[in-house]
Amino acid sequence: MAFVQLAEGELHYQLDGPVDAPVLVLSNSLGTDLHMWDPQIAAFSEHFRVLRFDTRGHGQSLVTPGPYSIEQLGRDVLALLDALHIERAHFCGLSMGGLIGQWLGINAGDRLLSLVVCNTAAKIGDPSIWNPRIEMVLRDGQAAMVALRDASIARWFTADFAESNPAVAKRITDMLAATSPEGYAANCAAVRDADFRDQLSAIKVPLLVVAGSDDAVTPPSGGHFIQEHVRGAQYAEFYAAHLSNVQAGDAFSERVLAFLSGH
Repeated sequence: MAFVQLAEGELHYQLDGPVDAPVLVLSNSLGTDLHMWDPQIAAFSEHFRVLRFDTRGHGQSLVTPGPYSIEQLGRDVLALLDALHIERAHFCGLSMGGLIGQWLGINAGDRLLSLVVCNTAAKIGDPSIWNPRIEMVLRDGQAAMVALRDASIARWFTADFAESNPAVAKRITDMLAATSPEGYAANCAAVRDADFRDQLSAIKVPLLVVAGSDDAVTPPSGGHFIQEHVRGAQYAEFYAAHLSNVQAGDAFSERVLAFLSGH
């Protein structure tokens, strides 16, 4: 296990692939950890030095008092790159990771070679969605995380995929049950408060937007909005719910690799 020391604690990360290859950073969704990207590692690491990390409040990374902000999480990524002496990298983030990617594209585009944002939006939900969830998690702790896990299967996967791949669905949703309640609530606040709708035009790096056709959390309309507001952005859509990298698997990996290979 590898860790980078931040001012407030340790950020957990993992590296795969050739040491001399271009770096591709993968950023997890809310309530998962770096292993959500396991389906992509074999394909991605053939071409890239793949850098995965547990976002603050998740997995084995530091859990600090909340609320967090997407800027704070984006600065964690920059600190990770600095600590590993990586000047520029490709970045791919899903859901909350896609918000982090948007922040980086807007505020630190000089550190990016290209950007992929998946199953995300410039603004995800509103306080009426997030505040009750934050309150429940802070009140009920681990019991709330278990309840969220059981409800997440329908949000993260289409019904036919979950029924046909129960072990896969369980592996991913178990990550949610294992997430720190304090860390999860703090990250919910970061997602709640993020709104990049008026800043997207500042993204100048090559951008691919990926959406899931059946994603009720971040519908394709949110992906189209991002694409329409970033000059030259590409768009791809798969039959999937919220975790398109898991459900679309190889097709997702091939589309992202095709984009990255051009940049």
